[in-house]
This record gives sequence, C-alpha cells and structure tokens, in this order.
Amino acid sequence: MSNSSGSRPGSRLMLVALAALLGIAGGAGAVLWAWKGNGLLAPLAVTEAAASEAPAGACGGGKVKYYRNPMGAPDTSPVPKKDSMNMDYIPVCEEEPGDDASTVKVSLDKVQRLGVRSEAVEERALSRTVRAFATVQFDERRQTVISPKFGGWIEKLHVSATGDVVTAGQPLFDIYSPELNVLQQEFLLANRLQGPQGIGDARLRNMDYPERELAKLRRGERAARTISIPAPGPGTVIEKMAVEGMRFQPGETLFRIVDTATMWVLAEIYEQDLAFVAVGDMASVVVNTWPGRSFPGRVTFIYPTVGKDSRTARLRIEVANPDGLLRADMAATAEIESPIAGRWVAVPDSAIIDSGRLQVVLVERGEGRYEPRPVKLGARVPGYVQVLAGLAAGESVVTSATFLIDAESNIRAALAAFTAGAAR
Repeated sequence: MSNSSGSRPGSRLMLVALAALLGIAGGAGAVLWAWKGNGLLAPLAVTEAAASEAPAGACGGGKVKYYRNPMGAPDTSPVPKKDSMNMDYIPVCEEEPGDDASTVKVSLDKVQRLGVRSEAVEERALSRTVRAFATVQFDERRQTVISPKFGGWIEKLHVSATGDVVTAGQPLFDIYSPELNVLQQEFLLANRLQGPQGIGDARLRNMDYPERELAKLRRGERAARTISIPAPGPGTVIEKMAVEGMRFQPGETLFRIVDTATMWVLAEIYEQDLAFVAVGDMASVVVNTWPGRSFPGRVTFIYPTVGKDSRTARLRIEVANPDGLLRADMAATAEIESPIAGRWVAVPDSAIIDSGRLQVVLVERGEGRYEPRPVKLGARVPGYVQVLAGLAAGESVVTSATFLIDAESNIRAALAAFTAGAAR
C-alpha cells in the first residue's frame, strides 16, 4: 500500500524548499512558514518591517511598535488582529523625539473625534462649602430664671401663661412676704437714724429687693404690704410654675424667660470636614419651615469633642432672630463658607482621574501627546480641586474626554514609569 503525498519524505522536502524560496522572494515583508503535522504549511512570524506597517492614520504616519489588547489584557501582537469579541487590537506607536516612557500618544484625528478639551492651570482663591444637618436651640446665655431669695405668697399674677412675651422691668407678679416686711421696717428705722446708706439698704439689696420699691423707701414713703417682682430683661416665658395664691419657698423657680432675639444653630459636621471650619466663618441656615429663606449667621464655637459613634463634630452658629421666625428644636441645614488662606493651584474636578489610591491628570504636550502625571490633592471646592503638588501654574490639563483617552491608550502602562521610579 502506498502512502499519501502528505506523508512522503520526498514531497515534504520539496514543500520546505518551496517555503524557503517564498521567504527569500518576499524580501523585507517575508512571512516565515512552518510545517504542521497535518501536512500543511502555516505562517510562523512576521519580519520587523511587516510588523511596523499600520493602517493609514493609526499613528499619524508613524510606525507602530505593537498592538495591545483592547480590553487591557496583557497579551500583545506584532500584527493587527482581533480578540475573541471581534474587537481590533489597538496600535501602540513608537516614541517620537522628545517623548519618554510616560507619554501617551493619541492620533490627532481621534483627539478631534473624542472632543478633547484642555484648560490652563491657574492659581485661585479657594473657598470650601461645608454642609451639615443642624437643629435650632435657645441661646443659653440669654435665659433667666425667676427664683426669689425669700419666701412668701403670690397675691396676683400679671403674666399668667407660658409663651407670653415680656419686656425688661415689666411686672410679673405681686407677692406678700413677712420677711420683706420686717426688712422694710428696719430700713425705714435705719434711714431715720443713720442716713440713706444704713445697714437695712444692704440687706434689702442682698434679697434682690426691686430697685423701684427701694427708691420709695429712700424717699421715706410708707412700706407697701405687697411688692411687684419685675422681669429682669426682655424675652418669652418658656416655663411658668407660679400660680396665683400659691406659697413659694426661697430659691424656688417660678418663671423661666429666654430672649429669642438671637438663636443658636447646633450643626453636626463630619470629622474630615473639621479642618476646613474655623471660628468666625460665615454660615447660611435654612430651616424646613421656611425653605425659601436663609438666615445668615457666624460660627462662634467648635465643641472640643467628636462623637464616638457618629464620628461627627458639633459647632455653634449664632443667628439673629429679630422677627421670631426661628424656634427651638427646628430642623435646619447649615452651609459654612470656609475660605482657604492664600492662592492655590487648582484644576477642574473633571480633569482628575481617580483610581482610589492614585490621582492623575493628563498634561497636554501638543500634537496629540499627553503626560499622565500623579498629583497630590487637597480640598474640593465647587467645580475645582486644590492641587498641593504635581502641577504648576501655566501648564495645560485635559478637562474632558479623559476616560476616552484612557480607553484609547494604555495610561496604566505609562504610569509604570512613575511607579518604578518611586520604588527605587
């Protein structure tokens, strides 16, 4: 039985010789062929000249170094090919004079199609806005308690309801106190014997005896059976324990009055925002009850503790409330304007490529060349990001289509030069 032509030694030698002749005839663009087990010839490699040939416009007329996987896989090819999803491999162009390993090259026609825009880096005056949830509270320094230092009976109430608004010096109630009556008689006697600055004057003052009643005694008028207790200042009655006809003991609280002309807004800010807030910063407060109106205020105090569970810091904002629209325990939102001292290099926030561990901007170097440069970022302000290191004023950065440039070129490979330098 005779063998097939694919298994004859003579035929195999003739095919190998033919392949060699084809390689010689092909010259610089020759394809090397290898013998396969099925008796057929298959292409083995492409010469350097053939590998450098690229589709028109792929590298702007330049040479292609190799073709990389479009999905970022590590495999490369010396010739154009497609991956398993029928996507073309992306040509990687050879470096041009003046470029280094960290430069990304994108053809000018693709730059135009991608709509790449750049902006010159400038030094700016930056101001960060910190937003926080808050609640409205009474000003603790404007609260007053009516707690007499003597005992007696309330004979008449002039302010009889919680929520009543009082003015400074307005009578709150009339009291009868046997203890005060004795002191009044002693004062009149001392005034006749020792003059108007007798010991009785001091004892009455120590009891917070009303100044208006004391003036009557100094003029020699007869001591009144009851005296009126005035409000020490303007405000709103928020607690009323006094009842007409009741007996009270020394030190017992009868009224609590608070002046609502100024209110406190207690805001909770996140721990990472604490460094951007300082005493004296201006704030704008909006309450749910009046959503269309903002109340200006100023940060007057930052509390010295941070919540163990919430990891928030509390700060106090003082807000004027002349019309009484703000009420205690209202829910509010505070926006604090925190200017950053000095002028800083800043880039639009759209220019930042953030991988989590590394932040990069694309510095334009002309003719479709871009340098991926790691930067150290600071505060984020509306529309811009503070750059602490890595950029200088006057350089131009890409502000749009950064993601598409990343897709068209291997930025991670370009950043390997920075990573290697840092490792050394």
